[in-house]
Amino acid sequence: MRQLTVYVRRGCHLCTDMTQALERLRQELDFEINTVDIERDPQLVELYTTRVPVLVVDDVEICYYFLEETRLRQHFSSNADYSPD
Repeated sequence: MRQLTVYVRRGCHLCTDMTQALERLRQELDFEINTVDIERDPQLVELYTTRVPVLVVDDVEICYYFLEETRLRQHFSSNADYSPD
């Protein structure tokens, strides 16, 4: 099963919107969502600052601020041979 990482910040309404949008697709696209609060890691704060939420799949940044469902589906299609360890 694919692992999606969403970098978030506490109190961020865009972060909530993106995770809710992903939840609606989770079963159809067969993935798990891992949310990471950037405030817990100074390096992540430096990397993402105010550019949250950020969706990362297979070490590829898919989108930020808003879910780009088309890009996510394209990524899954182009990596259709994916098999988890």
